[in-house]
Amino acid sequence: MGFKTIRIGTRDSILATWQAEHVAAGLKQHGFKTELVFIKTEGDQVLDTPLPLLGGKGVFTKALDDALLRDEVDIAVHSFKDIPTQTPEGLAVIAILEREDPRDVLVARKDADFLTDPEYTATIATSSHRRGGQWLGQYPKHRLTDIRGNVHTRLRKLNENNWDGAIFAAAGLKRVGLDGNISAYLDWMIPAPAQGAVAVMARDNRPDLNRAIGLLHHATTALCTRVERRFLQVLEGGCSAPLGAFAEMYGGQVQFKAVLTSLDGHRREEIAMNMPVEHAASMADRAAEAMMERDTVMDILAEIRKDPE
Repeated sequence: MGFKTIRIGTRDSILATWQAEHVAAGLKQHGFKTELVFIKTEGDQVLDTPLPLLGGKGVFTKALDDALLRDEVDIAVHSFKDIPTQTPEGLAVIAILEREDPRDVLVARKDADFLTDPEYTATIATSSHRRGGQWLGQYPKHRLTDIRGNVHTRLRKLNENNWDGAIFAAAGLKRVGLDGNISAYLDWMIPAPAQGAVAVMARDNRPDLNRAIGLLHHATTALCTRVERRFLQVLEGGCSAPLGAFAEMYGGQVQFKAVLTSLDGHRREEIAMNMPVEHAASMADRAAEAMMERDTVMDILAEIRKDPE
């Protein structure tokens, strides 16, 4: 594999840079030289519009996709949950790294004691319909407020505003050494499909490069995230749907659970399924089809598509 230098495309946030440098370090261990190429995405530039109205997860990946297709970079590194389930023609996810903690967490501005007071009306910051729907289902008296920006920006906004807390992904805080800010792990909240996993995308006509990047691939993470993302794709939830999905492997079994809520959290549908690893490829389709047989699920999805706000 005669590469001179592998050009790694990445957003320029601290977290995105960490992820790209993590890939670079893995490649260096296998004898490859790398350089980072920083690319601004629409999602990084427009911070005053809720993500569903801006266009969903693709706003964080399209600029990097275009750079790949123009041969300005060799690979692009993403948080896997940011990649739309339909990848652009000519591109493919060629490696999925081992998953970090997939859970959501609460960062409280002062402390999290308010969670034990059923009469307190807290204000919680999140731009995620999934997180918001599950939170209001658990704490129906609380209020939500939108928050955008990278991890450091959101922490700053939390401290500058009179909010009680904000919801983050544990993986992002841990990767940049900010997990000391975590006030509570939300073990009851089902994460976004592929949350906590890093994915590497490249053009699909470079088998030599793909083999090199494949040295970083983590098969168990790949299998579990594939189930989660396939469930999202079949259900056609997209970024704006309040949908969580999580799969994990125990021995020879894959355990899967998913949830869909209304935006206000008043309606909630769950599904859980266990299957042997050798049959896991069909698990997401079966789970999604079973969910879509429920009238409540179809009503929620119809409402989201009609009014993405």
